[in-house]
Amino acid sequence: MEIIATNRKAHFQYEILEKYEAGIVLKGTEVKSLRNKNASLNESYAQLKGNEVFLYNLDISPYEQGNRENHDPKRVRKLLLHRREINKLIGKIQQRGFTLIPISMYFKDGLAKVELAVGRGKRLLDKRESIKKRMIEREIRRTVKR
Repeated sequence: MEIIATNRKAHFQYEILEKYEAGIVLKGTEVKSLRNKNASLNESYAQLKGNEVFLYNLDISPYEQGNRENHDPKRVRKLLLHRREINKLIGKIQQRGFTLIPISMYFKDGLAKVELAVGRGKRLLDKRESIKKRMIEREIRRTVKR
């Protein structure tokens, strides 16, 4: 599995409940750009429209050796999931406070995949607890290292 991009802020800003693997519909120059790891998942999100899932604000830079038919960097991209997975997502997302967040993007067996998570936004208190845990773990690693 070759990781292309990760959304580092997702684990800090959201409480991750479930994860799904989805395929993504891409154009030719987008795939070439992804192979060069020219993608950013920051500020991207997924939404349900009808019975389909779409990914918004995924930034895939234009391919450098591309021609005039290069892709739009921030276009809306369709995600490929099984029908029963989409039905589960519809049930989860309709509950108050849940959202779909792309966590990472990678190549699996030559195909581009996106790891989606169902999450709930953390409150300020929860974020502070995460920071405290991180600092405590860092201190423990420092003391063990000495």
